Amino acid sequence: MNSPITLALSKGRIFDETLPLLAAAGIEVAEDPEKSRKLILATSRPEVRVVLVRASDVPTYVEQGGADLGVAGLDILLEHGSAGLYQPLDLGIARCRMSVATRADFDYVAAVQQGSRIRVATKYTQIARQHFADKGVHVDLIKLYGSMELAPLTGLADAIVDLVSTGSTLRANHLVEVERILDVSSRLVVNQAALKLKRETIRGLIDAFAQACTKTTP
Repeated sequence: MNSPITLALSKGRIFDETLPLLAAAGIEVAEDPEKSRKLILATSRPEVRVVLVRASDVPTYVEQGGADLGVAGLDILLEHGSAGLYQPLDLGIARCRMSVATRADFDYVAAVQQGSRIRVATKYTQIARQHFADKGVHVDLIKLYGSMELAPLTGLADAIVDLVSTGSTLRANHLVEVERILDVSSRLVVNQAALKLKRETIRGLIDAFAQACTKTTP
């Protein structure tokens, strides 16, 4: 008997927005991850299962063979590296952007023009380092894992680099978006070996996802 196809997903927005794509492929997840303690979920197709992992771990699970394919944001793929992954589709889900934000009273443009050294808090240190290096801006990066908005408010940093969706969290904390770095959406990523060994099933899933994306694209 062939081993099942394993799809790595993270809880939350990516999981929720992947469900309609799975449904279009004739796959329904058997349980709600918010109500179940299980980390491996069966689906309506016995040859397909879903594993729940941290968003930042999806590329690792897929690349190392813990999953055959997965859904990961472009931010995660750029930050953690994805050279060993096949990326056949931009699914166009979980859209947001990565931006630089500061306190409203911090003159970011002047600081950049004057060549000032800017303290930047972020969990996306690789993306931030590359962005500022490309601009020739000198920065000291401070690695944080959450509550980025606190960094400028407490004086820990002059700016943050973080994901922005509606901007409401920034506004609630009196921060302003001063520069957009890149637009982010989620990609389908596939293990290279699995694509060869389970080609027919995985190709079928890729094609079904592609058709579903075409139907839902505005």
